[in-house]
Amino acid sequence: MGRLGVDLYPLQSGVGLDRVETFRRFLGGSPANVAVAAARLGRRTALISRTGADPFGGYLRRELKEFGVDARWVTEVPAHPTPVTFCALFPPDDFPLTFYRRPKAPDLEIHPRELDLDAIRAARVLWTTGTGLSEEPSRTATLTALRARAGRPHTVLDLDWRPAFWPDPATARPHYTEALRHATVAVGNAEECEVATGERAPEAAARALLGLLAPGDAGTVPLAVVKRGPEGVLALAADGRRAEVPPLPVEVVNGLGAGDAFGGALVDGLLAGLPLADTLRRAGAAGSIVAGRLACAPAMPTAAEIDRALAAGSGTLPTEDDPW
Repeated sequence: MGRLGVDLYPLQSGVGLDRVETFRRFLGGSPANVAVAAARLGRRTALISRTGADPFGGYLRRELKEFGVDARWVTEVPAHPTPVTFCALFPPDDFPLTFYRRPKAPDLEIHPRELDLDAIRAARVLWTTGTGLSEEPSRTATLTALRARAGRPHTVLDLDWRPAFWPDPATARPHYTEALRHATVAVGNAEECEVATGERAPEAAARALLGLLAPGDAGTVPLAVVKRGPEGVLALAADGRRAEVPPLPVEVVNGLGAGDAFGGALVDGLLAGLPLADTLRRAGAAGSIVAGRLACAPAMPTAAEIDRALAAGSGTLPTEDDPW
């Protein structure tokens, strides 16, 4: 549930946007990419979002369907254009974004009264984001969806901190706190954890997140996942389970989709009931694979590609496996 837009990635690396001459268009938006990533791994996925009533909106709905994501809950907002995001590529670790989401992005116009709460309750996973809390009516809609999941397993809040989306970033933490009280899984990096909890160190941040998360059903315990970039990932569960997994090395092309690939594989591992460390290894491998490719959504790996990457010990797959 949440952000959806068009990503325009340059076909030149190491060049600022003021000098880029050619771009390629892709489906974008973190929740949309997570849905695509989970679909690529064989899961039935759907997206709750909105676009403008324009050609880019039509493009995004068509792309979702081609990726196997149910787009029935992706509706149009005539008053606002479909957002576009430009990225510059300065690998291995600098990928500045320029967002065009004004006067307001349609995905922030999700209204609580329009939610299909029966479908939200029935889903085996609900994935929401912190950016969905940044403005109304999306904030209330996100909290309504989370509250509707009371007692359900695998209710995820991706902290997804984008300060530029908040009219006043200093007001964010209470909204994160409220959302976490209705989630059973929290996912974020160090900066995002600090915004949500005040804690930046991985262990302290994970414990702070666990203290805010809601209990799931009888078979589910709260889970906090802290992404540490080149240092890997740490996860703590309320039942005492702990896993820390190093990253899979990769020759980075574009690091922007790595977290979304991680999210899709995390969902897959949770649904499969894999051991926590195995879930993190597969999610980390998925992220590494996408970091070695230009695109986000089209670059999401299959289960077979994740297996090959883990076997090879590298996220950089042979050229024949990598059309992007």
